[in-house]
Amino acid sequence: MLDVRNLCAWHGAAQALFGVSLQVGRGELVVLQGLNGAGKSTLLQAIMGLGPRVEGAVSYQNKSIIGLPSHQRARLGLGYVPEDRRLFTALTVQENLSIAARPGATGRARVLQLFPALATMLGRSAAHMSGGEQQMLSIARTLMTGPSMLLLDEPCEGIAPVLVESIRDALLTLKAEGMSMLVAEQNGILADRADRVITLTAQTPLNAL
Repeated sequence: MLDVRNLCAWHGAAQALFGVSLQVGRGELVVLQGLNGAGKSTLLQAIMGLGPRVEGAVSYQNKSIIGLPSHQRARLGLGYVPEDRRLFTALTVQENLSIAARPGATGRARVLQLFPALATMLGRSAAHMSGGEQQMLSIARTLMTGPSMLLLDEPCEGIAPVLVESIRDALLTLKAEGMSMLVAEQNGILADRADRVITLTAQTPLNAL
């Protein structure tokens, strides 16, 4: 489904990724681990077409997406949940969900089934939510775009344990339903349920097919 070959990436003059190769098949959960600075976030951004300058090959559903802007990659089915969440904090939960909705995509009822805590907050502004609640909203909003694969950057980092469990359970439910996922994490919440765990090391070529 996702095929990354010999990917290198730079932030300005600084090289952040060195020859990364990996694959994520349909319905697979692949976890990226590594210390801060190893390039986990950079890799997800590069796949999504955000930020770094890249060389190499990235294919999604047998189509090269190198050179495509991020919004076109999203339309092909890639859903990205960044570590900083990037919510519209002045808008309510309902408005954040509605603004992302696409015809034929996952509906509000489904995302509220996955994250029932959000159902009690539809009129609350995103600015007045806890970090864990914001993370649930960020994932739910991405699901409203109708992705066939999720790229998640540290979805359970720095969140209260009870909400970590809710997020983990929702993601495992999505996996059971066939959603493909590439997840960057340091805390090992999803690693024991992953199809593969790949460890990135700073400034070291990776070949993890």
